[in-house]
Amino acid sequence: MYLCTGKVLRVNLTTKKISTLNTSDYKEWLGGHGLAVALFFDLVKDKSVGAFDPGNTLIIAPSYFSGSLVPAACRTEMVGIQAQSYPYEWFTRTNVGGRFANMCKYAGFDAIVLEGAAEKPTWINIVDGDVELIDATNLWGLDTVDTQKVIFKNVIGSAGYGKWHTTKKGETIQRPSVLTIGPAGENRSRLGAVMTDMGNAFGQGGFGGVWGSKNLKAISVLGTGSVEVANPDELMKVRIWAEKNYGANVDNPKVNAWQEFITSHFGGHPNRGWAPFDNQRRASGCTGCHLNCKPRTSSGYGNESICVDALYYQNWDLAKHGKITEITGYAADLAQRLGINSFELHTELAYLKTLYDKGVLGRGKKIDTDIPFDKMGEVEFIQQLLTQVAFRKGIGDDIAEGIPRAAERWGRYKEDTESGIMAAMFWGYPVHYDTRAEVYWGYASIVGGRDINCHDFNVPAYWMPSLDIPAKKTPIVPAEQVAKWIGEMPPFYDPEMMNFATDNIYSVHMARTTAWLLRYSTFWKQTCGLCDNAFADFINPYGPNSRGLTPEGELKLFKAATGKKISFEESLEMGRKMHNLNKAIWTLQGRHRDMEVFPDYVFSVDTEGTSYVPGEPPSYYMPTKENGAWDYRNVVPRHLDKKKFEEWKTSYYELEGWDPKTGWQKEKVLKDLGLDKAASELKAKGKLK
Repeated sequence: MYLCTGKVLRVNLTTKKISTLNTSDYKEWLGGHGLAVALFFDLVKDKSVGAFDPGNTLIIAPSYFSGSLVPAACRTEMVGIQAQSYPYEWFTRTNVGGRFANMCKYAGFDAIVLEGAAEKPTWINIVDGDVELIDATNLWGLDTVDTQKVIFKNVIGSAGYGKWHTTKKGETIQRPSVLTIGPAGENRSRLGAVMTDMGNAFGQGGFGGVWGSKNLKAISVLGTGSVEVANPDELMKVRIWAEKNYGANVDNPKVNAWQEFITSHFGGHPNRGWAPFDNQRRASGCTGCHLNCKPRTSSGYGNESICVDALYYQNWDLAKHGKITEITGYAADLAQRLGINSFELHTELAYLKTLYDKGVLGRGKKIDTDIPFDKMGEVEFIQQLLTQVAFRKGIGDDIAEGIPRAAERWGRYKEDTESGIMAAMFWGYPVHYDTRAEVYWGYASIVGGRDINCHDFNVPAYWMPSLDIPAKKTPIVPAEQVAKWIGEMPPFYDPEMMNFATDNIYSVHMARTTAWLLRYSTFWKQTCGLCDNAFADFINPYGPNSRGLTPEGELKLFKAATGKKISFEESLEMGRKMHNLNKAIWTLQGRHRDMEVFPDYVFSVDTEGTSYVPGEPPSYYMPTKENGAWDYRNVVPRHLDKKKFEEWKTSYYELEGWDPKTGWQKEKVLKDLGLDKAASELKAKGKLK
């Protein structure tokens, strides 16, 4: 099998049994998410277990394309029962970049299955196929950086960075790639992340806390092997073509580089991510990527962090000092070292500050805390807050449960979800993109298991017009063209999928948008592993004809790497199959149509949008079609209509072939997709229509 090692590692932490499964038994599921969800379904008999139950099995699976020359495909999926979502601990996925995916394959494994729970702190050492469970008592309590340093020394001895050292099967200058939790995960925080290197995190899902419940401190992999591709010469040609036309040209970033859009609007070099730190050095990147989007700083603070991971403390720093200082980088660094999900902090800080301003949180207040909220923006505040969260001290014990559960403990959940001051929109996840405006994002999240975090439509549909128009710039690609190009793609061929006018967001067109996104992202992003940030998927305003990589590029890469020619429609059908297996697991967990709802404020409180240009009103520009004319229009303020949203759910379930009354799958749909095993299990549980 091309792109595969042939083996899945299976580790039972309770019994200490180490065994392998044959990847060939799962060849139709490829790798990444597809392989992971198939393994989870087969190996986990009781899919209703809780996140911290020893029966919660975790699957770590490098993407299908990882280990090869496919660019920007060094991604790793982890699936299992999550700890973060509220009020239900749904089965879900999380994803990380960095070096782990490639190294895992080079070490001889297409996936790692983690079962049970260790009696005492343990780490797993994998070197060229050899696997060892090692006592991690000396690592317990260390932050994620110090843990990696100790493991590096343990595995490669005195060999320094870039120095040759020998394994049983070969020589390498590589350090092992280490996944590890920090104190937050050790203390079973639902905000706990699993970190690797710096700035690379399995962030969403609270899986750091799940690792802590298993007494699993770290997994280290070092390999000197390789994976085989069908046509190396052709793959190299396709890679060069993709990078030249749709990637980032580091020598001339304004040519054929959609990241120039980021440069012109956010500042800084397009290959340095979105971290506004001074004294940046040569950026780093995930293995095999052409982009190198992760900044490196002279101070070391915020190294390799981008987007919210780097910026969650920025606004408070700016408000306090009138400029962005190294404190922003320090805050990013501290969260990573403690192993805390930075994205949760982004929304959490605003909520906590609102409670402080309302006089219900603070020293001697109803929610009593000694955390100095009057010093938000300073090191002292963020240091005390994150330390209390990581070690479950004071109100940190509440916050470590995630903001919805903290609000419930404080007796504020109902009040704060009705008013919208607690912006937890999707299964208790913090708001990312607002479903009242960018509706497909929320729809796909609520019929899924978490915030989807898929930026496929997001750049052409939101970022380009929402930054250009307030700045008095004309978007390079007209709204009608965006709708036409995306609407040309199979299987729906429907430009109205990109119409975000209020009278269209409850229609079958938006049901198709949601279904398309879930199928595409499940297959191409989560299974094959193509990174959201590396290529312009649909619209590339600085490339040839302003067209993006999709659908031509993905198919070229797939054929060169595997030798198999598939159509774009076939790829989406495979994504549909994988998503239906996810759905089967949620149903077995107890999900019903009635559970797939947004918090009350989504239906009663208007979204305000964001002001990106000083002096300009808040806005959220999206493609719309009104009176037969396409244009980018501000879609805020607005809120969703609950009755019409229920009608949308019905149209979505019918589109997927599911029962509209329950949201459950129908036997015919599952059997047509080759999911007979899932159909049988659902039928035995009385949850199949």
